[in-house]
Amino acid sequence: MHWTGVVFTLLAGVPPDGAAQLAKVERLMPALSRLAADPQIVEAVRAQNARGVSLDTVRERDEAWQATSQLTPLKKEVLGSACSKLLVRHQQALGRRLAESFVMDKLGGLVGATRRPSDYWQGDEAKFQVPFTRGVALTEKPFFDDSSLTYVVQVSLPIRDAGRVIGAVTFSLSLLDL
Repeated sequence: MHWTGVVFTLLAGVPPDGAAQLAKVERLMPALSRLAADPQIVEAVRAQNARGVSLDTVRERDEAWQATSQLTPLKKEVLGSACSKLLVRHQQALGRRLAESFVMDKLGGLVGATRRPSDYWQGDEAKFQVPFTRGVALTEKPFFDDSSLTYVVQVSLPIRDAGRVIGAVTFSLSLLDL
């Protein structure tokens, strides 16, 4: 198959009615908000924040994370965490609609993830900054996600502890499976 055929095949899978897809995302928001408030997720973020890791250390972890595609001890630690296992259970409950999810601490460092994100530090991205600094949800524009091989829209929400924002969570929702 030529690249042109691949591009047309991929584009053929994009839902033509963006407004209908966004309405479906909006209907999922109560469920996503409940996941962001899950006491075990809140506790995992609280525990990671309490470790007092510096931003320099988070950036060093990010460089190491991106330096290799191999499953390093840090990647194993994050993907094997209790938070990651909980996210996987939530993903299974939501089915194919949830392509990926990951939780971030107060600096934007990963606490848990359902699959291996391309980087460890999310603190320089809107998916962390908007929910963490403003305390509101962010729904990004749909895009083709190379890691899940599907068209997704990412929804990021604040994680709160006693009303105070302590981290954020991002859900990648498969547009083809909404």
